[in-house]
Amino acid sequence: MDKKNLVIVESPAKAKTISRILDGQYVVKATMGHVRDLPAKKLGVDVENDFAPHYQILPGKQKIIKEIKAAAKTAGTIYLATDPDREGEAISWHLIEAAGLKRLKFRRVTFHEITKPAITKALRHPGEIDLRLVNAQQARRIIDRLVGYKISPILWRKVRRGLSAGRVQSAALRMIVEREREIEEFTPQEYWSIEAELRKRRGTLSFKAKLINCELPSEAEADKVCQELEKANFKVARVEQKITPRQPVPPFITSTLQQEAWRKLRFSASHTMSIAQQLYEGLPLGGEEAVGLITYMRTDSTRVSSQALKETRTYISEKYGQEFVSPSPRIFAKKVKGAQEAHEAIRPTSIRREPERLKTFLSADQLKLYELIWKRMMASQMAAASLNITTVEVEARPQAPEKAYLFQTKAAKVSFPGFLVLYQEGKDEEEGEEESLPLPELREGEPLLLLSLFPEQHFTKPPPRYTEATLVKALEQNGIGRPSTYAPIISTLQQRGYVKKERGHFEPQEIGSLVTDLLKEHFPKVVDLGFTAQMEKHLDEIAWGEREWIPTLRDFYQPFSKTVARAASTMQKVKLPDKPTDEICEKCGRPMVIRQGRYGNFLACSGYPECKNTRPLPIEARCPRCGARLVERRSKKGRTFYGCSNYPKCDFSLRSKPLPQVCPQCQGLLIQLSGKTAKCINCGHKVKLEALEANLASP
Repeated sequence: MDKKNLVIVESPAKAKTISRILDGQYVVKATMGHVRDLPAKKLGVDVENDFAPHYQILPGKQKIIKEIKAAAKTAGTIYLATDPDREGEAISWHLIEAAGLKRLKFRRVTFHEITKPAITKALRHPGEIDLRLVNAQQARRIIDRLVGYKISPILWRKVRRGLSAGRVQSAALRMIVEREREIEEFTPQEYWSIEAELRKRRGTLSFKAKLINCELPSEAEADKVCQELEKANFKVARVEQKITPRQPVPPFITSTLQQEAWRKLRFSASHTMSIAQQLYEGLPLGGEEAVGLITYMRTDSTRVSSQALKETRTYISEKYGQEFVSPSPRIFAKKVKGAQEAHEAIRPTSIRREPERLKTFLSADQLKLYELIWKRMMASQMAAASLNITTVEVEARPQAPEKAYLFQTKAAKVSFPGFLVLYQEGKDEEEGEEESLPLPELREGEPLLLLSLFPEQHFTKPPPRYTEATLVKALEQNGIGRPSTYAPIISTLQQRGYVKKERGHFEPQEIGSLVTDLLKEHFPKVVDLGFTAQMEKHLDEIAWGEREWIPTLRDFYQPFSKTVARAASTMQKVKLPDKPTDEICEKCGRPMVIRQGRYGNFLACSGYPECKNTRPLPIEARCPRCGARLVERRSKKGRTFYGCSNYPKCDFSLRSKPLPQVCPQCQGLLIQLSGKTAKCINCGHKVKLEALEANLASP
């Protein structure tokens, strides 16, 4: 009897899908992620012996290794089919080392989608483990371990236990802290704008145009100009019409998927990647065998296979007509430095698998993300949209003949929708919305009637706080981290209590600002964006075979170790000041103060250490069951939730943030939804947050 071949992957879900695809002809086993790593409670790197790592089997993985080892001994060929990136390459390499499989017949196979054609092709063309990728991953792991294990203990001694510093997370934290300081130091500057409402002398359709050739720093200046304009003669100075094509954006890569999922779905980066992993690893679709619905979701390449391009373009033609297909296959240039062109963009494994067909098989969030990916891929091969842009300039000449004011307005009309019939990329809040109103037929030199003037006061605005989308975008632009690291970076900053997300924006906490300042003073390179990006480039060069990993570690560690020694002796001990409150300790009667711990702010007795009483920090909202104050709590995984301060007598809790205002319909508890809306948990009434804030601010 022929021996069955063995296929090894990371996750049980992926193993289940592949086993079904291979129809039981192969034995498929899962490693459940990494099987070994550096030790949890010590450095685990011999810096005196070429940075030799001391890897240990991870807790609970001995049984898995034993099972895989037993299956390997009775197998024909062992196919290592872990994910097609550095992490996947390293998982396979670690498994061989940990299970002692070196003498057995093993081959490396990679595929970017979990479908029968892709897996069959990979098994027909196996390769070897790429040690360049393994060494790039080892170098990253060791450098991150050196930074974390050398700096964190100093922060524990000088500030507070439980703090951490990471090579990439510290640079990201600095970006958030410095953005907050820009906002705090920003001085708004007043300026005014003037719009004129105009119409043709024999027309009925009015339109508005904005003054563009005059700066108005004050109300007095605006009033002066308005007085002149009221007596001015208005005429059309220029009319320009042009057809402008609008091209679709490329299919998703990891960073753009995370950005768009936040803009349109309000998914966090970590939630986006979790759902994408499920879509990639495969889901059962009724009578159809379980199959991966999207290609690999950790990628920085916009490349699409010729087969997928052909299928997509044929499908567009069938569904919308040939005029909606781009004239030739659209190939997007690589934008991300270091993108691995062997990878593909994130796309559906079959464009014919419409989102509508999958409604009964996917969860709500799975369907939303799949639909976003499907539409983005479809749009990328659709014809460009054509916009008819009309630009009108209006001259206003007051009685003084040497002076003329110039107004401008634009109108855009879609002459051919192209890809816009299906998809339009979302915008970040600071980009604003385009507004286009219809214009009457206008000719150059045509006189106009002034109907009204609209002077308006404005103030310059500071840069906005980062959102999930804009932070990922900034990390990518600055070369901080890689696609697989964006979500963990953001999660770690929140779990450590360094930043907090308020209404979708990241705000640094006091401890986050303090840590950033200490690192900038004593470890300037660790939080330097340029240095962090340069290190990412070096890791890429190791993966490409252009740089050796041991010398890279040596070049990093020699100056770093001197910096660590200097910081250990010169960093002064810092104590975060307690914030007073009106709360009284129920155990000793002394005032309670606000302190910050690893999981956020909490109430503590000011009599510590004599009295060690602590309580969660209450918020303004009240429990709908018993009327007690609600408190903000954190789970062990760092997730924020809200519960009754009377717990365990009252076990009311919810994940969404409760608001201090009550429902205007039934006086019930309001919770904040994603975006700018609140909802009553009692009657379901929805209300805009702006309206609530206005009511709260009014006397």
